[in-house]
Amino acid sequence: MDGVSEQASQRPGPGSGPGPEPGEAPANPAAPTVRLLSLIAVAVLALDIVTKAVAVAQLENRAPVEILGGLVYLQLVRNPGAAFSLATGYTWVLTIVAIAVVVVIVRVARRLRSTGWAVALGLVLGGALGNLTDRLFRAPGPLHGHVVDIVSLLAPNGRVWPVFNLADSSIVTGGVLLVLLALLGRELDGTRSAAERRGREQAGKDEPAGE
Repeated sequence: MDGVSEQASQRPGPGSGPGPEPGEAPANPAAPTVRLLSLIAVAVLALDIVTKAVAVAQLENRAPVEILGGLVYLQLVRNPGAAFSLATGYTWVLTIVAIAVVVVIVRVARRLRSTGWAVALGLVLGGALGNLTDRLFRAPGPLHGHVVDIVSLLAPNGRVWPVFNLADSSIVTGGVLLVLLALLGRELDGTRSAAERRGREQAGKDEPAGE
């Protein structure tokens, strides 16, 4: 009997699995989504830097270049303001705001479990870092650097739509995705919001019982 009892005590309980080895840190469930966020942010930042470098080399002191039958014009514009040339007299303030956005996203990433949120925040982070790089390292100086804008839609010189760059597009795309996720009730941790859960539960109660 003692042998049977000893064997039973050594059997793993229901739902138990192999735990971490002694001295080994437990797996971080946020790691895959944080990696995804980081990869997207790095890719956006790298592409933004490359496209701006090419624009400075090829478009400096040139007339706007028409492509796609006039749907897009490529031209070099140095923007001291925010997106769409807003707040042009507050470059240093915009730099501080961009740094704050980066810090907030990095802190939020520790609670991230949702793939959708990872993609959206990665796009916003990469775009913010791209324009922040200009603010810090381009003329006329740190915190006051002018952002390089490249694309003008439908007409040159931003006559129809303000001239923008890849970082701006990434920020806007990520922002729209964040709004959609919020409207759909998706939380950072991959769960549904309490309001959506209550709505689904109420809808289930209102359905007629099957015969």
